[in-house]
Amino acid sequence: MDLGKKLREALAKLTNRPYVDEDDVRALIKDLQRVLISSDVNVKLVFGLSKKIEERALKSKKMEALTLKEHVTKIVYEELVSLMGQSYTPRLDKHKILMCGLYGSGKTTSCAKLAHFYKTRGLSVGLIAADTDRPAAQEQLEQLSKQVGAAYYTTKGEKVPSKIVLEALKKAKEDVIIVDSAGRSGLDGALVEELRNIADVLKPEECYLVISADIGQVAGKQATEFNATVPLSGVFVTKMDGSGKGGGALSSVAASNAKISFVGIGEKPGDIEVYNSEKFVGRLLGVPDIGALMEKIKEISEETDLKKIESEELTIESFYEQLKAAKKLGPLSSVFSMIGAVDVPKEMVQQSEGKLKKFESMINSMTKEEKKDAALLKNNAARIARIARGSGSSEKEVREFLSQFEKMEKMMNMFKKNRGFRKKMEKMMSGKQGFPGMK
Repeated sequence: MDLGKKLREALAKLTNRPYVDEDDVRALIKDLQRVLISSDVNVKLVFGLSKKIEERALKSKKMEALTLKEHVTKIVYEELVSLMGQSYTPRLDKHKILMCGLYGSGKTTSCAKLAHFYKTRGLSVGLIAADTDRPAAQEQLEQLSKQVGAAYYTTKGEKVPSKIVLEALKKAKEDVIIVDSAGRSGLDGALVEELRNIADVLKPEECYLVISADIGQVAGKQATEFNATVPLSGVFVTKMDGSGKGGGALSSVAASNAKISFVGIGEKPGDIEVYNSEKFVGRLLGVPDIGALMEKIKEISEETDLKKIESEELTIESFYEQLKAAKKLGPLSSVFSMIGAVDVPKEMVQQSEGKLKKFESMINSMTKEEKKDAALLKNNAARIARIARGSGSSEKEVREFLSQFEKMEKMMNMFKKNRGFRKKMEKMMSGKQGFPGMK
C-alpha cells in the first residue's frame, strides 16, 4: 500500500472538517493506527505513537496562533518524525567504508551509489570487490565503478576476502575506500567470521548495513544481529521508491537504536539520499521540499541548457524541460513529491521515453501563445481536441496533462510569490507552526 497516500487521507478527514473536537482527534488516531499497522509498522510502536499523539493533542497547551486542526497536524508530524528515527550527517573526509548485508539487499549497487555520492562532493573513491561468494559480483562492481568514475580493485582468483582487501589497500590512494562484502541468505557463522576478518584488515571508520525496504519490520532484527558482528555506523535502506513496507523498515531500524544513514530511491547511481526524517515524513504528508528539488536541478545545470526551475514564470514549455531534467535525476515520483505534488498519477511520472515523447507531442501541437499561457486551454474543448488530434492522444490524456501542470503551477507560484506561505512552511519545518494552508 501507499503509506503516504493513506496518511494524507487520514489527515484530510480531520482538516476538511469545519470544526474539530476530541472525538475527531480520537477518530484520526484510530485511522493512523490502521494505516501504520497495515504498512507493517510494529504494533507496539504504533500504539506507543498513538498514546503520545492523543496526550499531546488533547492535554498539551496549544499555541495561540494555531487552530486545533493545525495543532493536531503539527503533533502528528513531529511524532512520526520521532518514530522514523534521527536524521543522518555523513562524514565528507578521507575514510574507509565496509558494506555488509544479506542476499538480495542491493549491496553492490549501493556501493556504486555511495561512490557517486562522494564523487559529486569532490572526493576520489576506490571500490574493492571482496564478494567471492556470489557469481559475477566482482564483474558487476567493476562495471559500476566505470559508470561512476571510481577506481576498482580486486584480486582475480583469490577466494579469501580479507586477502583481497589487504592487497587492495596497498595500492589504493583514494579519499574514500568502499568494500563490497559477500552476503548470505542469513547471518551464519561463516559470514560473521568473514566480516570480522575484513574489518580487522580494513579498520573501517564507517560500516553500513544494506537492507531492502520490502522486508519491513524484520529490518530491525537484522540491524541488531549485524551490529553484534561489526559495529554499525548506519543502515542503508534500498528500494524505498516502490516498497509499501518502507515505513515498517525505517521505524524498526530506529527502534533497534541503529541509525538510518542513506536511502536508495531508484536504480541509477544518483538515486541516493542522505536520510532526513523530517523531509521523509514531510513528503509522506505532502509537504513540499523545494530545497531538495533545487539541489537536484543544480546537479545537472552545468551540463544542460535547461531553463532554471526558479525562473519567474512556469510555462508548459519549461514544465516539459523540467520533466526531462527530472528523468536524468531519477524517479519522477520523488521529484514531484519534493514540490508537494505527491498524488500525481503514476502514469504521469513514469520515466519511460515513450511517455515523455507523448507529452512533447502534446506541447508541439500547441501554439506559441498556448505554451506561454496555459489558461487559454482551460475548458476550451476546441483547442484540446486540436491538440489531441495533433499529438495522437485522447482528449482525456490532454486534460490530465493540463490538470497536473495546473497543480504544479499553483504550487510554484504560491511558493515564489507568497512570502507568508514560505515563512509558514519554514516555521512548520522548524516546529514553530502548523502545516501551511490548514485553517
